[in-house]
Amino acid sequence: MAWQYCSVERQGRIAIVRFDRGMAANPLSAAAMRELTDVALELDKDIETSVVVLAGGEKNFSMGFDLKDQETAEIRNAPMLERRKRLQTGPRMCRAWEELEQMTICAIEGWCVGGGSALATALDLRVMGESATMYVPEIERGMNMSWNSVPRFVNLVGPAKTKRIVVMAEKIKADRALDWGLADEVVADGNTLEKALEMAEVIAAMPPVGVRMCKRDIDMAAKALNTAVSYNDLDQYALAQNGKDYDEGVLSFIEKRPPNFTGG
Repeated sequence: MAWQYCSVERQGRIAIVRFDRGMAANPLSAAAMRELTDVALELDKDIETSVVVLAGGEKNFSMGFDLKDQETAEIRNAPMLERRKRLQTGPRMCRAWEELEQMTICAIEGWCVGGGSALATALDLRVMGESATMYVPEIERGMNMSWNSVPRFVNLVGPAKTKRIVVMAEKIKADRALDWGLADEVVADGNTLEKALEMAEVIAAMPPVGVRMCKRDIDMAAKALNTAVSYNDLDQYALAQNGKDYDEGVLSFIEKRPPNFTGG
């Protein structure tokens, strides 16, 4: 199948997915997120693969949700029922990747921001380039971190460090990500895909059924309550969109100035 933003290559029991919109920021538009969802759903049918490697752009994995996307602007003016449905695009993408029975490895170069971080943490393992950075700026844009991603961060780094990522919006460089457990490997820039494939080869050599069963066992032990504690974050996001701080956060980002939040 031909994709607009993604390519899929198979090497034995390994599937390699490259997501690249052809721009340095490699942002997540609504159309790109739907395609990433469809790619994951197609891979979910594939019983020949044991591991899937996802790579973003060569310069940046993804600078996150595309605030300049036309569909994004339309969501703001949609009736609440329609808005809630359309806001499910991001969480549906993350869920599709998280629910893959194959092991998944994310190769991260450059910036991995907002929705990019939500996607990356939905995968099983993360390889970061030494100059790569994870950054969750949603609170600085007057919104909450959603897409059911907060419990995934807590699973990986614990509650205190998640607050530094989500509430303090700290930029997490690769070395600190490795120390915290947000990254599993850090390699020289430009070599993340190579390292991810090296790890994938180890997994691909394991019994295929055992890989899927063990992943399922581990995920259930670690994530059994994730949905229960994050089911409402979409409605929180929809509520935030109605506030003045959301408008100020987005406008200040576009105008490249510090925001002035009032609690409105």
